[in-house]
Amino acid sequence: MSSTLKPIADRIVVERASSDDKTKGGIILPDAAKNKPQQGKVLAVGPGKLMKTGERRPVQVKVGDHVIFASWAGDEFKPISGDHILLLREDDVLAVVG
Repeated sequence: MSSTLKPIADRIVVERASSDDKTKGGIILPDAAKNKPQQGKVLAVGPGKLMKTGERRPVQVKVGDHVIFASWAGDEFKPISGDHILLLREDDVLAVVG
């Protein structure tokens, strides 16, 4: 699904990192009890934000970057096969890892 998503403006498609399936003590966690990771890999980026001057400011992250984002950021989608996909704005990205 991510290959068919083409974000617009300053939006970014991110594949959320997988969360731990069980605790350190070995208890298996249901999906509702898991903490959602606030990081992931950038799968696609839009062309950039359209400024008042009519020019586009390019997005600062690129495909393949690992990013950290705010916990409330973006809209989450779950493709038929694969991990959770987030669609978020560039402003929601807090840092690029490594």
